[in-house]
Amino acid sequence: MAIRINLLAEAQAAEELRRRDPVKRAIFAGASFVVLALIWSGMAEINEVLAKERLTGVQTAIETRTNEYDHVLADQKKVGAAKIKVDALEKLSSSRFLQGNLLNALQQTLVDGVAMDRFRIEQDYFPGDPGTAPRTNGDRVIPGRPPTIKERIVLTIDARDFSANPGDQVDKFKQAIAKQTYFKTVLDKTNGVQLANPPSPPQNGPDGKPYVSFTLECRYSEQTQ
Repeated sequence: MAIRINLLAEAQAAEELRRRDPVKRAIFAGASFVVLALIWSGMAEINEVLAKERLTGVQTAIETRTNEYDHVLADQKKVGAAKIKVDALEKLSSSRFLQGNLLNALQQTLVDGVAMDRFRIEQDYFPGDPGTAPRTNGDRVIPGRPPTIKERIVLTIDARDFSANPGDQVDKFKQAIAKQTYFKTVLDKTNGVQLANPPSPPQNGPDGKPYVSFTLECRYSEQTQ
């Protein structure tokens, strides 16, 4: 039987011991950990850069939508303000004082022995409710309230009573004005028609016929525009 002798056995054993040396294994493990840590750190930085880019994109989109939303709210406010003005104009147009209606009513108010010499209209306007502007509440636009003005109208009629007994027809003419359909609708319900002053003393006209002059004040109901 042949006997084999390995002359390198001792050297191989020593090499095997070196390979199994725990220090080398620790160094190898540490190096491997460092490499892995560097790889992880690089990937984290890359992810951070990508996340920042996504965040910037999202913030830009949000700002764009926010600006568009602000523009929409501003436009809604403008529309609300315009609607308030249009409504106020329509209300003013529908309730404005019409001279034609007055003239028609006056020519229908006839009393024997009374002649109207002239009339005049006084229209005064006073501030009313200041109103409110449109405002936003969250994502809603709350309509405002238009400002108002108060309109006061006084009709003054100068007339003459040249009846058989001048002065007797003054009250009848006053009552005729108060009962006329148009004036019943527009005049103030209390003291709508009043004598501005007592009738004048009797005096003779150009034809020698006596008459008295008198003035009526007709106060319209106060209107809020």
